[in-house]
Amino acid sequence: MKKKLLASLLSLMVMRAKLFVCGSAAVLAVALFIPSQLAGQAGPAMQGSQKSAASPDGRRHRPRYRLLHLGTLGGPIGYGSVSGDGIRMLNQQGSVTSFADTTVPDPFAPDFCFDPDCLVAHGFRWKHGVKTDLGALDNDFSSVAGSLNERGWIVGQSETGRVNPALGGPEIRAVLWKPNNVIHDLGTLDGGSFSLSISVNDVGQIVGISDNGVPDPFSLFGNGVQVRTFLWEDGVMQDVGTLGGPDSLPGSNCDTQRRNQIVGFSYTSFIPNDTTGVPTANPFLWKDGKMMDLGNLGGTMGFAQCDNDRGEVIGISDLSGDLRFHAFLWRKGVMKDLGTLGGDNSQAIWINESGDIAGSADLPGSTLHDAVLWRDGKIHDLGTIGNDPCSRGRGINSRGQVVGGSSDCRSFLRAFVWEEGGPMLDLNRLIAPGSGVQITNAININDRGEILAKSIPEGVTPIDDLDQGHLVLLIPCEMHDRHRGCDADDQDDDRVSEPASAVDNRRAPATITQRPQTAKEAAAAWRARLLRQYHFPAVPRN
Repeated sequence: MKKKLLASLLSLMVMRAKLFVCGSAAVLAVALFIPSQLAGQAGPAMQGSQKSAASPDGRRHRPRYRLLHLGTLGGPIGYGSVSGDGIRMLNQQGSVTSFADTTVPDPFAPDFCFDPDCLVAHGFRWKHGVKTDLGALDNDFSSVAGSLNERGWIVGQSETGRVNPALGGPEIRAVLWKPNNVIHDLGTLDGGSFSLSISVNDVGQIVGISDNGVPDPFSLFGNGVQVRTFLWEDGVMQDVGTLGGPDSLPGSNCDTQRRNQIVGFSYTSFIPNDTTGVPTANPFLWKDGKMMDLGNLGGTMGFAQCDNDRGEVIGISDLSGDLRFHAFLWRKGVMKDLGTLGGDNSQAIWINESGDIAGSADLPGSTLHDAVLWRDGKIHDLGTIGNDPCSRGRGINSRGQVVGGSSDCRSFLRAFVWEEGGPMLDLNRLIAPGSGVQITNAININDRGEILAKSIPEGVTPIDDLDQGHLVLLIPCEMHDRHRGCDADDQDDDRVSEPASAVDNRRAPATITQRPQTAKEAAAAWRARLLRQYHFPAVPRN
């Protein structure tokens, strides 16, 4: 009976998640943003229609990249981020971590497959051209490597091979791999039955999620118990608490290195509000043992995504009525609404140390969205590639280079890089021909300009929900670089980008037409998004 109840509950949440992914208006439609241009709101130096720097002979300079295929562990798929946007999977030294399919069938199939194709997946480390299978707590089962630091520490989660008696599905533990590739089980909070690692800083502090076994009717994961943010250091896991309610979850971290500092969101009480039917959830900043409520933009749901070493925090908050979400920047006690491109929603995904922010925002009508850059309080529309109706910024480095994907407003089609002065450049046109893949979306860019991206085989239709293909790493070509892909001449510089279509000529697919949504439906979709984002254990596969 318990297993059937669990399956019914989680199947409902997955169904709601699918509804959300198809473009429901009220919620974190933000999670699918890929904005478009609103010329009057873009700063003059940022306009996507402006041309990039020209060479002495008057032709545009085209960056070039060497493409490295990171492949899989024998199976069909090499996966992207397990914890959503804003996760560091590529460090400044060019090392990469993620997870990929093996050829081994999942022992928990068909009810509780770790991945949609029901194959065992393992975390891996890629460094200097060598890929290492990191294994799992029990190598016959699955693991995920989600993030890494500059010391080569990798964090993620692993199945233990046992059944979680509280959930009736696979038991999952937060794990750490150090440079020797030995796996360490970080355990759970007292009373807990599962845990997940999200990020690790360079001093070795790990931030993650664990339950504590305390009953909770408003559980953010829908599993009936409280879930909390933890800080792990030197073998000790600490519950950082809440803003007064039962649950809290951490943000993605991006690239901050501040010791004893975490951002995320938390319920503020145990009392459901009238509009959503669950307690109000506000962004928080936890620093040196104290959790601060960052407030909101008038609604009852907010989430802090990342912070930088200057103490600036980015995130999203809904507005009054709980049907529209805007990106925010919090600095020195003040939360600023970063606005949109004329539509309902916006999302801030990554902030660098200069305070530049990459993300996306809706255009008027809120069916289209474009990648944007916020700088000095102004929003700049980065446009799309060619006739693509939407785009989304996913990362930014210290040089202000923005990466992301141009899309059909549902699935990423072409990865891009944007540099000062624009325009948005299709990464597929910046590598040697004959790669055999279509690079669909760029996830991370480090300060050396190296780009981590997802790719699919040429001729395959991109479907983001399936996380097809495998990861690739793009290495900028240096002067006189004779590697394959770096020795082509510049005679075809004019093919580097397609002129972006005017907004009036762009149309979103009819299948994602948005419909009205109540605040309670918005709250349900919010929770469903969390299930998807954090790869929650024990979700039955239909």
